[in-house]
Amino acid sequence: MRIYDITHSLGAGTASWPGDTPFSLEPTAQLASGDSVNLSRITLSPHNGTHADAPYHYDQNGPFMAEVPLDRYIGPALLVALEGRSSVTEADLRALELSGVERLLIRTGSCPDLGRFNPAFTYLEPEAIRYLASCGIRLIGTDAHSVDPSDSKELPAHNACAATGILILENLSLADVPPGRYELIALPLKLERADGSPIRAVLRSLNE
Repeated sequence: MRIYDITHSLGAGTASWPGDTPFSLEPTAQLASGDSVNLSRITLSPHNGTHADAPYHYDQNGPFMAEVPLDRYIGPALLVALEGRSSVTEADLRALELSGVERLLIRTGSCPDLGRFNPAFTYLEPEAIRYLASCGIRLIGTDAHSVDPSDSKELPAHNACAATGILILENLSLADVPPGRYELIALPLKLERADGSPIRAVLRSLNE
């Protein structure tokens, strides 16, 4: 069984959303200085790097991260490649075979390097979200920074997810994974009253 790590490393060089809190790690105790352990303090936005959005992030009445059912983040998933687009449309998705798919991961190729923020990433049209919901999709993941455009204030794709109950994973590392069907494991931290969480996301092959 092959395991693909689809999580970007999270460190000082990870670009954050403009205006968001960047990741930092600061030593607070060090063996080299005579302390009994190595210890550190981290500061970050829950949306740094590869992460899950809690519905509360875009819906005032949505559940916090610790309240979202874990079964959404574990189970069969389909990875598709929809590269070279400014946005993913309903027509793009209608060309796919989505029968029986509950978790859809989309490789856009628009954010290959999380060391810099790319404002021209590929986003999802809201009608594409609604189509996925009609197909039975319960979770979508993207290798882009967001499901909405970088300059959007209304967040129509996020709002479509809120209306249809679809959950969101962002900043996945999908460049080295062949399209196909896998088992997804992408658990968020159990953070009370949080609007998101970093995740360690992996795909396990089903045919080996």
